[in-house]
Amino acid sequence: MTGTSMSSADQMKGTKSHTIGDLGYNTNVYAEKNDQMVKVGEYLDKSGFIPKDLVQNEVSWFYVNLGIDDYYFALESVETIANHIMALYGAKILAFTRNENVLDINLEKESEDSSVYIHSSQPGVSLVNGPQFEKKIDEMYLDTSATSDAYRVESYRSITTVPNGMTASQIRSYFVTKCQFNSPNPTPEQETDINQVADQNFLKKATEHTRNIYQDIIRNVLQRTGPVIEMYDVQGTRERRLIIGYRQRSTQGFFSAMSDLYHYYDLYSSRKYVEQFSNGVTIMGLYLNPLPSTRAAPIEHTIYQVMKETSLLYCLPRNPLQQFFITSKLSVQETVYGYVGWIFSQHFLNRLGKEYLSLTHILDNANPLHEDVLAKMKKRLRQDTFTREYILDIVKQYPDLIKLLYANFAKVHYVNQREASLQPTISYQRLSTVEDLTEEQLLKKIKNVTSNSHEQLVFESFLTFNKHVLKTNFYQTTKVALSFRMNPSFLPEIEYPTPLYGMFLVVGSEFRGFHLRFSDVARGGIRMIRSRNREAYSINLRTLFDENYALAATQHRKNKDIPEGGSKGTILLDIDQQDKPLVAFEKYVDSVLDLLIDGQTIGIKDKLVDLTSKPEILFFGPDEGTADYMDWASQHARRRNASFWKAFTTGKSQSLGGIPHDLYGMTTRSVHQYILGIYRKFDIKEEECTKLQTGGPDGDLGSNEIKISKDKTIAIVDGSGVLYDSKGIDRQELTRLATSRLMISNFNLERLSAQGFRVLVDENNVILPNGEVVENGLIFRNTFHTNPLAQATLFAPMGGRPESVGLDNVQNLIEGPNGPLFKYIVEGANLFFTQEARLRLEKAGVTIFKDASANKGGVTSSSLEVLAALAFNDSEFAEHMSVKQDQPVPAFYKAYVKEVQDIIERNARLEFEALWEEHQKTHTAISILSDELSNAIVQLNEQLQTTGLWENPVLRETVLKRAFPKLLLDKLGLETLLKRVPENYVKAIFGASVASQFVYKYGPRPDNFAFFEFMRENY
Repeated sequence: MTGTSMSSADQMKGTKSHTIGDLGYNTNVYAEKNDQMVKVGEYLDKSGFIPKDLVQNEVSWFYVNLGIDDYYFALESVETIANHIMALYGAKILAFTRNENVLDINLEKESEDSSVYIHSSQPGVSLVNGPQFEKKIDEMYLDTSATSDAYRVESYRSITTVPNGMTASQIRSYFVTKCQFNSPNPTPEQETDINQVADQNFLKKATEHTRNIYQDIIRNVLQRTGPVIEMYDVQGTRERRLIIGYRQRSTQGFFSAMSDLYHYYDLYSSRKYVEQFSNGVTIMGLYLNPLPSTRAAPIEHTIYQVMKETSLLYCLPRNPLQQFFITSKLSVQETVYGYVGWIFSQHFLNRLGKEYLSLTHILDNANPLHEDVLAKMKKRLRQDTFTREYILDIVKQYPDLIKLLYANFAKVHYVNQREASLQPTISYQRLSTVEDLTEEQLLKKIKNVTSNSHEQLVFESFLTFNKHVLKTNFYQTTKVALSFRMNPSFLPEIEYPTPLYGMFLVVGSEFRGFHLRFSDVARGGIRMIRSRNREAYSINLRTLFDENYALAATQHRKNKDIPEGGSKGTILLDIDQQDKPLVAFEKYVDSVLDLLIDGQTIGIKDKLVDLTSKPEILFFGPDEGTADYMDWASQHARRRNASFWKAFTTGKSQSLGGIPHDLYGMTTRSVHQYILGIYRKFDIKEEECTKLQTGGPDGDLGSNEIKISKDKTIAIVDGSGVLYDSKGIDRQELTRLATSRLMISNFNLERLSAQGFRVLVDENNVILPNGEVVENGLIFRNTFHTNPLAQATLFAPMGGRPESVGLDNVQNLIEGPNGPLFKYIVEGANLFFTQEARLRLEKAGVTIFKDASANKGGVTSSSLEVLAALAFNDSEFAEHMSVKQDQPVPAFYKAYVKEVQDIIERNARLEFEALWEEHQKTHTAISILSDELSNAIVQLNEQLQTTGLWENPVLRETVLKRAFPKLLLDKLGLETLLKRVPENYVKAIFGASVASQFVYKYGPRPDNFAFFEFMRENY
């Protein structure tokens, strides 16, 4: 072969080919084939199904004329081969009786360790109907292949010689065998050695050159997240050998999707192989040829387009528009674009409309009844107007509109990589043949082609998508998921009153997700969202963006004391991919990094169109379902040469400089300051205070609250169920669970009083001590916080789903047997209450401190962790912030953690007192004051960063010396800090410090001279 050994990005730069002289694999030869052939004949003679005088002819035809690869005969037993010959004999008789001149061959044999599929196959054509063997191989063997249970595939095409009167056809054979690895569990030293990690059959069959190629590909796959794509020319022919390496279980349906791809360009495969390796790598080898009578572009050009589009298929091998691609109505790029447009439409069609806007003006938001009507109407409109199925039906009706809208998208974001010196890519040529329409012309075309206003709205949303994409990795060659940096200005103010600064949409084969932020420098957690069943998935899908927006907005208000604004990321696992959270997270992070890392990296990152025209940094933190992944994200950013890798994630392990919130109780320290504040103001003795806590001893907030409190906890609700004891749950046993981070399902029931009980989520028809019967444990757990049994002085939600209390159930908390179920509430869990529910509770006399105020300790800790990462260089960071195993904790780290804890508790006390004082003075609801206080700090912070105050060097130095942690100033000095920390981050520190100090002292509604007085007194 003449090899063009290159990744698809390399070939754009004209990498030279090199020559090799083998076919990649040794030809399969079964030495005992003739002996086996005799035994098969004898078996058929005995069976009597085929007339004795025809047996020899049928056996000979099967062994010689069908062209079946010898691997089949080596794999199968005499009985199986005889049965296949009988099946073909029956097929010939059936074809004769029907006067059909085409013999349809369709054989299969499946067993635990190997399977064989042989069928008639027209080259270069994807079967829309029929046996669909490749999809079957994907689903049964390749999608699920993992290091411990993997399957390899060999597939061959051959021309058959058929009986007289029948048309000659080609057959395709697939041989699937279970892998036998030399080292099933390779050590780190062994995992890059192909002789250790390869299947034994592969090592026997592959030529030395193939082993060398695959060795290099394995190394590259292990260093990347995305696919490695290489291509070789077969010497003296037009055949091309395409080799694709990727991580096991990182894509689904890829083998069959690749066939659809090369068929689209009138190519067929003479043979193909899928090899598995015990280090978690899969390598697919395809030998591609042009169809003899094709009118398509020559393979010398189309092969590069196949390589480019392979990465798109790897990201999304299956989508609901696949049929248009298989039938050549749309290209892969157009199909994938249509799929992304469909997803965008599901989330952002203007579902509420003008009528809803009119209603908001007519009805009174302050009236709870009106508010309830509006909330229900909003939910109903979003749910019923444009369902995802309805939108898909509309999209499928107009493939030509998808083609036009894709061209509109591509003409902005597609970069012709093959430069002027080479001929333009097929993508570029394809674009030049599509009508080039302006936005106005496109709108007119959509209006003329569609048949009603709903259809028009769907395709107008595609155009909205196009107009607001600022950069994308759509055309990158090694992407693992699609990412789009969006301008969020299209979001309607009626639904999203606080404008977003930045928005990312990420689409992968296992998930979809967003990342939203309210300021340039922003930080927040990445949340993994799972679904118990299809109904739950449907709900999660509908609420995904709104939940993400609400979480980011809460984070923004919560981040008032720190330089970063609020952000949040969400990853919604597809309903059939609930076991792939790590895969989804890795793809999400890598595809976002595609848009953050500047410049080009050969073979990994191509040039992209960037309409933001400025560098961006995102800061990720742990959230539900991602706490264990932060180390990987930080190290992956480092591997991709991101300059910000140390600060990219918080919640890392201590060896990477992380400050674990749970280990040091960072979030709980903030929440507990509000609880202690309530005890002070209402003169409550903690030991006598009864408490309900959601979020159990297995969680961060729940476990730390148990460990630092002394109250009389009567009930705890966690993921496993409800634990209750009206006498007070045994504190010693609770502490044991909290220390070991165990759920209440591990509670020793002997420690409960006679009035105590435990109901687990999987229990039904449980009789409580008071005689009440719990029919369903799951429902009991989900609703216990509204149950009269939950009545307590204090409610501390330390865990639970967003909107667990809303207008639909808040009345249960207000109208308990003895008045409101709780006198005081400190909301540790994010968004546990809706704002409407909080206001109703306050109106009923309940004192409630909301999440954005109470649980900000974690964000403060993370912010100061980021600051240390930005301030130290790599060697200093390793010395002062890295806690190495079996070595003493660095003295700086110990002292820094203590300073962080002090800052958290001080900020919490300051805000508590500010809220309390303002509430006493104005009688405004604390839930409203909390937002006003946060908004006042955030707005003043933004203003301070753009005023002349920043330009005053003396003032700037004074503010920053107070704002930076003392330990960092002592260790590095202000001058070094200003050199190393990005200026936009330092500006944010300046603004946040002055703004929070001022608002905490003068409240959210100061008079006109207050700021002047504040600056004169303090600076």
